[in-house]
Amino acid sequence: MEINSSETAKVCKPRGRPLSFDRDHALEQAMHVFWQRGYEAASISELTAAMGITAPSLYTAFGDKEHLFLEAIERYVTGPGGGYPRALEEEPTAYLAIKRCLEEAAEELTRPCHPPGCMVVMAATNCSVASAHIQAALAKRRAASDDGVRCRIEHGIKDGELPADTDANALANFYATVFRGMSMQATDGASRENLLATAATAMRAWPKA
Repeated sequence: MEINSSETAKVCKPRGRPLSFDRDHALEQAMHVFWQRGYEAASISELTAAMGITAPSLYTAFGDKEHLFLEAIERYVTGPGGGYPRALEEEPTAYLAIKRCLEEAAEELTRPCHPPGCMVVMAATNCSVASAHIQAALAKRRAASDDGVRCRIEHGIKDGELPADTDANALANFYATVFRGMSMQATDGASRENLLATAATAMRAWPKA
């Protein structure tokens, strides 16, 4: 859930010898380090060790730590974090879309193959003032995700699925808060079953038409 690609600064690749490593694989490993450690806590040495490259290779391929992080976020939101927009687009009703979002989140946030929780929610926590721009970029990404939920709810109101007086913004904020709470619970070790129970409880608050 969810820095737009236009915000990711483009780094010109220097001419010369081709990269001697798999850039895509290295980016995947960097994503996991940032996801686990957060933006500031992830050191260059930790990143390069996980990526299997040297610091000069990191700078050549990605520019610097910030650009690497932004690329890692983009990889996350089109990969493990891409379920939200798909659910909002594919489900026939707002109720089913939000329900699927939360249920799929319970699955994804607790998968053992990657760090727990949502990378966009967790990666910029406890950042210093020096990284305020990173926090702002992630906040913008989350706001865009929330807007998608709100728009889906507004369509539900127009279609008569929800009462005409439903506050779409408040309802979207409620479910965004539930999702972020589930992310925090996952990082604290909550199980898939516990998060599914949270999702089911949240859906019982859905307004009746």
